[in-house]
Amino acid sequence: MSTPTLETFTAQSMDEGFDEILVREWAADLKLDTHTHPFDVSAYVKRGEYWLTVGDKVTHLKAGDYFRLARNIEHAELYGAEGATVWVARANP
Repeated sequence: MSTPTLETFTAQSMDEGFDEILVREWAADLKLDTHTHPFDVSAYVKRGEYWLTVGDKVTHLKAGDYFRLARNIEHAELYGAEGATVWVARANP
């Protein structure tokens, strides 16, 4: 898959039914304890890295990776030494 632009990420996400696009900047070494979101997420890691924990599974995400997360799924996040920029598409209920 080719590297997206924010414009192509937005257009594709909207075509897939997502209704909100955010550019999130996360601080270095930030830890977010277990939490949920009331919306579905489709995301692209633009810069940096982090570890997404869902149940017992830890996924190491880095620049260029995509991921999806359904609403109300418990998860935790740990950002790397340089933080991260993540493009996030949300599908609100």
